[in-house]
Amino acid sequence: MPSKSEPRCPKCGKKSSPDTRPFCSRGCKDRDLLNWLGDGYRIPGPPADIEGLDSEEDQG
Repeated sequence: MPSKSEPRCPKCGKKSSPDTRPFCSRGCKDRDLLNWLGDGYRIPGPPADIEGLDSEEDQG
């Protein structure tokens, strides 16, 4: 039976640490958080129409 591969850090690929899973260290965990906070993971596209979203909810 094949052995289960060890989890790897999604930022650098090193072995994952139980304390900071799925990351290998606090540094990689913090860098990932900074990407989220700085819009590093945004999907390009037109801005959302906030007013249009409110009117769709009222119709449903």
